[in-house]
Amino acid sequence: MRIGWLSTGRDQAAANLLSDVVARAQRDDVPLHIGAVFCDRERGEEPESDRFLDLVDRLGLHAVTLSSRRSWAEAKKRGVSRTEWRNEYHRAVDELLVPHNLGVLVLAGYMLVASPALCRRYAMLNLHPALPGGPKGMWQQVIWDLLEAEAEETGAMIHLATAQLDRGPVVSYFRFSLRGPDWDPLRDQWHAKRTTMTVREIAAAEDEAEPLFAEVRRRGEIREIPLLYQTLRQFVDGQLNTANGGVFAESARLPLDLTAEVEAEVAGR
Repeated sequence: MRIGWLSTGRDQAAANLLSDVVARAQRDDVPLHIGAVFCDRERGEEPESDRFLDLVDRLGLHAVTLSSRRSWAEAKKRGVSRTEWRNEYHRAVDELLVPHNLGVLVLAGYMLVASPALCRRYAMLNLHPALPGGPKGMWQQVIWDLLEAEAEETGAMIHLATAQLDRGPVVSYFRFSLRGPDWDPLRDQWHAKRTTMTVREIAAAEDEAEPLFAEVRRRGEIREIPLLYQTLRQFVDGQLNTANGGVFAESARLPLDLTAEVEAEVAGR
């Protein structure tokens, strides 16, 4: 299984995701073959993406680039709509990726919505920081929604990317509880604030520093890279396969609950 890696390379988190997955595969002697790393920024556009491309070179991986910024600027001059441009741009991306014979694509800090055609051609894996059926949106909004709903558990999932954000079929997930002695003091503080403030007011006053919010994020974040790595291992080991942009399991029902594997990774840090 040859894996493609798509990223905008806009921050250190994008670099960490790639380097950590590669390091884990090397540690476990897993033949994780990343056939190409695609970045929608070209060298010279942003310092962050330049550093990301430097990392790709250091890891000995093949970089493929096509500037979405320049492409969109040219499309606007021609009066092309955003939707039409998205399809046009990803046709060009597809042409660049075809020679690398990729079986699955990982969206890892890729800030564009992929075209429907690209989603149909490839199994495109996207990490979303919520359980199947959980809150949608960016991770910050997910956590505020969890706190407002007094959720008893959370987690993260790997799902297939579709033209609708955060709505593709789920491939794998992990879960962890938001109840118990470790959580009680944080919840007590939270409930005290809620007697006089709305969630929106708490978010405006404290943002990501709110203690319960911060602990939910911390526990989720340290498990997200292990989830992605353990999911990719399923492809490498032949437990998961792709066909016509979909994913199927040889001997299990999807989605895969990888909580045990993720917790073993976290415990072994």
